[in-house]
Amino acid sequence: MLGRSNVWKLYGFRFFNSLIPAYVIERLYWEERGMTIQLVIYTEIFYAITIMLLELPTGIVADKWGRKPMIVLTAAMGCLEFLILLHATEFWHFALVVALAAVGSSAASGAETALLYDSLAVRGHEQQFEKVAGRMQGFDLTATMLAALAGSWLAHQLDYAFNYWLSLFSMSLCLLLACLLIEPRVKRTLASEDEEPVPIRQFVRDALWQLRGHPGLLLVVLSAMVTGAAINFIDEFWQIYLDRIGVPVLYFGLFSAAIYVLQLPGSLLAYRLRNVFRYRTLLLAILTALTLGFSYVAVVPGMSSMAAIFLICLFAGMIGPLAAGYLHHRIDASMRATLGSFQSFGTNAAMMGIGLGFGYVTSQWDIFGGYGLIAIICAGFLVYFLFASRSSIA
Repeated sequence: MLGRSNVWKLYGFRFFNSLIPAYVIERLYWEERGMTIQLVIYTEIFYAITIMLLELPTGIVADKWGRKPMIVLTAAMGCLEFLILLHATEFWHFALVVALAAVGSSAASGAETALLYDSLAVRGHEQQFEKVAGRMQGFDLTATMLAALAGSWLAHQLDYAFNYWLSLFSMSLCLLLACLLIEPRVKRTLASEDEEPVPIRQFVRDALWQLRGHPGLLLVVLSAMVTGAAINFIDEFWQIYLDRIGVPVLYFGLFSAAIYVLQLPGSLLAYRLRNVFRYRTLLLAILTALTLGFSYVAVVPGMSSMAAIFLICLFAGMIGPLAAGYLHHRIDASMRATLGSFQSFGTNAAMMGIGLGFGYVTSQWDIFGGYGLIAIICAGFLVYFLFASRSSIA
């Protein structure tokens, strides 16, 4: 019963954590409160640095003292964020919100999937992890889509602040569900509750040992980092791309909903595809689709390039459940949250590194050049993966 109870609570947690109508008008609301584009950029840099500093410590804490406290912390930070934003008028208010968001995001990045796997493992259902993780991502995408559609309509009808009150209510439901989670009791071979606290440096060494001890594991984690970073540039800049190719703003909401809907099939069916194809085959297909998709978006700007963006989103939906499943099936329980944080840390590091190049290239060749750079990076990693994975990934 524990595993099943936690699964449904995590479904609800993921749904309400993404049912945030404030995000669809976030930049407009911030501008209304005095945040210029330059000030927003400062907060984005602060967020990236903060989350990278916290990723590994929060993962280690989750593995040593429990995943549930980290998930509760995530929800609590979310509630504080919206409470502050409802009264924010100064730059430091928004900087504080960004710091809280970084704490919440890093706390949940490894703990959430680790608690899910442990909850399934205590019932002997760990082989269903990809299936359940895919459904969780499906709840995530569905809520995001609903929030975008409803949030834009509500913002048109009412004051922007109303969206933030609704978002605070949604995060409060997340906090309630997080508090109702039950910490599974699992056997951990690398550490026990009776041992003295392990120094962070030793914990990191143990995590790296786990990566080295399982052929292909590091390669799969790297694949998730690269693809996750690449997809981020679709999520962040598709509005600019559509504006450049002449799509009216009126249709932005429908396009936003479409890119989330297209990620659902991959998320929900990843576990079935894993039973038919090898991990290597699926990852090669994802990397190939991203390479071709970004290449078309960069070279052939126009209405047809929207289909290429849809292709990217369709395949991108598979990477989360597949990479998480490959990781959790092959590592010790004492390292699940830590290695999940490693992956999140690497993805954020990749986004920062690629983002620097993306910013420079777009200043020279607009958004099309930026997506061309992403295509080159995906193509380079595809070639590397093709040869490096021949004997290491089944």
